Parts: sequence; C-alpha cells; structure tokens
Amino acid sequence: MGESVHTVTTLPTARPPGCPFDPPAELTDARRHGPISRYTHPGGAAGWLVTGYELVRSVLADPRFSSRKELINVGDFEIPPPPPGEFLLMDDPQHGRYRKPLVGKFTVRRMRLLAERIEQITAECLDAMEAAGPSADLVTAFAKPIPAIVICELLGVPYEDRGSFQEQIDSFMNGETSDEELIAAYTATQRYLAELVAAKRANPTDDVLSDLMDSDLTDEELKGVSLILLAAGLDTTTNMLALGTFALLQNPAQLADLRSDPTLTGRAVEELLRYLSVAKSFMRTALEDVELGGQSIKAGTTVILSYSTTNRDPERFADPHVLDFRRQYAGHLAFGHGVHQCLGQQLARVELSVALSALVKRFPTLRLAVPAEEVGLRPETADIYGVKSLPVTWDA
Repeated sequence: MGESVHTVTTLPTARPPGCPFDPPAELTDARRHGPISRYTHPGGAAGWLVTGYELVRSVLADPRFSSRKELINVGDFEIPPPPPGEFLLMDDPQHGRYRKPLVGKFTVRRMRLLAERIEQITAECLDAMEAAGPSADLVTAFAKPIPAIVICELLGVPYEDRGSFQEQIDSFMNGETSDEELIAAYTATQRYLAELVAAKRANPTDDVLSDLMDSDLTDEELKGVSLILLAAGLDTTTNMLALGTFALLQNPAQLADLRSDPTLTGRAVEELLRYLSVAKSFMRTALEDVELGGQSIKAGTTVILSYSTTNRDPERFADPHVLDFRRQYAGHLAFGHGVHQCLGQQLARVELSVALSALVKRFPTLRLAVPAEEVGLRPETADIYGVKSLPVTWDA
C-alpha cells in the first residue's frame, strides 16, 4: 500500500490563475490522490504532507505528534528551541503552563463584552475612510487599524506605539522581508516588548499583560507570550478582513445575501474562515512510530498539515470551492484543533463579525477600484496568506 502513495516533490507556491482564494492546484491534486502524500523537505529529510480533513484533525488531537520547534526535521540543519514564552511551538506541560493563565482572558463572554468597543473602533475607521473617499486602500484604512487597536488595547500597548509596532510585526510575517530586515524587525520588537513588560511590572494598568504580572511567569517569558499574542492578533485578523472583503466583492450574490439578511453574519464569518484558511499550514513531528492513513510514519519524521486543502475537502464539505453563507455548518479547522486550538478565536470572530457587517452596511456600492487580477497578493512564503493592498471605491 505504501508503494502506491502519491508523492509531492516541492511544496507548491502558485495559486491557480484567476483563483486567488483557492489553494495551489498541486495541493488540491495531492488531496484528490488521497489524504496523505510523501514529501521531501527542502533540507532533504523525508516527510509527509497531510491534505485530508479527518487525518489533519486526528494529528492535531494526537499527543504522539509534537509541536516542539526543535524537533522539526527538515534535513540538513538543526532548529533551535523557541524562546521562553513562545508557547505555540511547545508541548505540554510547558505549553499548558503558558496557556493556562491566558484562557480566562479570551472567553466567549469576555470577547462579546468587547463588541461595543470594537464597534466604536470600526465606526471611527469607516468615518475616516468615508471622509477621505470615495476611494481607499482597504488594507491600510480598515483591515490593519481595527485589529491593531483592539489587540494593542487588550495587551496595554500605548496608542502612540501602535503604528511602528505593527510595521515590525508585518516585516517578519509578510514573506518578502530580507533576512537582514527580518532580524532587525524581530530584534526591535523584542526590545520593545522587554520595555513594555518592565513598564507593566512597575505600573500595572487595566490590560491582559498587567493581569499576567500575578502569574509565576518571568519577564522573559512574558515577553515571549506577548509576542505570540500580538503577532497572532494582528496579522491573522488583518488578512481575514482584507482577503474576506476581496472574496465578498468577487461573490456579489453572497454579498447581496449578507446585506439583505444581517442574521447571516455569523455564518458568513465561519464560511469565510473555511473558504480562505489564511493560516495555510502547520508542522508536527512524530514522537514515535505512528500509522496514519495507512502509512507508517517513523519517529522523528515531520509532517506538514495543509489547512487550506483540509477546509476544502469534498469528503467533509459539499461543493467545497463554493463560497456559500447558507452552508450547513460542518466544523472547519481554520483555528486548528486540540490543545493548540487558537486561543484568540472568539476575539477574531467578534472582530470579523462587527467589522465586516459595518463595512457592507456603510458602503452599499463598495467595489474594487482595479481589476481583480491586479490586486497584490501576499506570496505563499508568507506565514499568513492575504492581500498586500486592496484598492476600493464607492459612490459618494
């Protein structure tokens, strides 16, 4: 059985022409051959590519697969462990030690209480956009500032520091920064967070970071936790807002349905999360020999989990390449699964619901200001997929 398994020689980077929302064709083709394919990492190590919904979900819930950064085996070089506090790339009990103090800060109830403030932030952005219109780059006018203000207020980043901090985060997430620029941006961010943690330690205020001063986490660990929360809270939601708006404008029937029936907002958000899957893939490493999808995964082997194909798996979703806000909900994996499931998923849902519904209500004639094929897309090398800019216009 293992001899006939499909092989993927390189992780594809090109989206199908004219289909900026669909996964690369080679990934979709790999899933058609079966939910798991052989893959050779760039460093030469033998690995596996998992593209089917059920297998990806099973790996995410299986403690025999590790998230530890230093265990990632791509071949000819060793990867160091993550800095203290950067818990996404750790296993329990270390992962749980960092995550546990945060769980109560991001509950459904607490995030819904934030909705009024998010509505206010959104309205201010839309007011400024309308006053400067009737055209805008939706990324800079809408998609970036809303999550930036929200997450910075939550963590207690001073408003005047938001712009420069956002630029630094973008520099090491956009997939286009040179190694020198990336190191400089990361170093500057680390320096800033160290100063922020010290300031909160000396003078706590009403924010999540100050609340964490009562935990047993060291200042170095708090710096790492803050980086994870800020990077995740900024980049993923920014790209979901921008790419989500692009998808709406390219699907006018769904957009019209959403405008005419605001009760669809929650389902629209879930469907956009599934359809777009901006966090495209993650890695896990087998801690022992594991059988997966009929294949023998040897201990120490790193597998790539393709979220973009998982959320388009026809065995899970009917007509998976169609954006359908009236789809029967089927449990996408855009926020992951298991112990590493996205901590901020409820915050993201509230931000997306509030911001997108306000945008389509405020600008009923919103449309692209350039042909769709001219919209600048992030490269597949970026950690999070999205658009670099989204020129739009509307009737004044």
